[in-house]
Amino acid sequence: MHHAGLPFVAGGLGVAAVGRKQRWVRGAGLLAAGASAGFFRHPRRVPPTRPGVVVAPADGMVCLVDTATPPPELDLPDTPLPRVSIFMSVFDAHVQRAPVGGEVLDVLHRAGRFGSADRTEASEDNERNSVRIRTAEGAEVIAVQIAGLLARRIVCDARPGDHLAIGDTYGLIRFGSRLDTYLPVGTQPLVGVGQRMVAGETVLAQLP
Repeated sequence: MHHAGLPFVAGGLGVAAVGRKQRWVRGAGLLAAGASAGFFRHPRRVPPTRPGVVVAPADGMVCLVDTATPPPELDLPDTPLPRVSIFMSVFDAHVQRAPVGGEVLDVLHRAGRFGSADRTEASEDNERNSVRIRTAEGAEVIAVQIAGLLARRIVCDARPGDHLAIGDTYGLIRFGSRLDTYLPVGTQPLVGVGQRMVAGETVLAQLP
């Protein structure tokens, strides 16, 4: 389980302990603790070993494959980049994993709305946190955590200067959200809308 879930599980167990003499209170506390443990689960994943691949940074379903300019707060050239968006329902594991191995160049948070994360507009309107990673070969990949209708908290443990291995866990979004991955110019995504993603394992693209 991801460490961000510990307070939620502890709270449910605390309610169960305090209300142990009342069956419905105890049951509600245990149910809340179990549901929280399930939501904050942190399954083991085995990334591919072949060089140059980009893996899915989140579990969920691909809701968009297009080109778009990266978030303006990154202060990058206004060049449209290939983008793959993954929507996470409350039933998906919500930990985020590094799509490539490399150095973290930027981690930038921007406040915003909490609209439905499956809308195209969510990439621009919703609260988000952008992580830019440069591989050893010099390719840059951007993973953007986007809060959703029920998501009120973005957790990001990565910091500029950190070195992540492909598939490393670096963050989490609580209770339904979206993850946008921006790829280098010339990269052809290998997934399509409606396809299920397994974070850290499913290959999104092969870098040029």
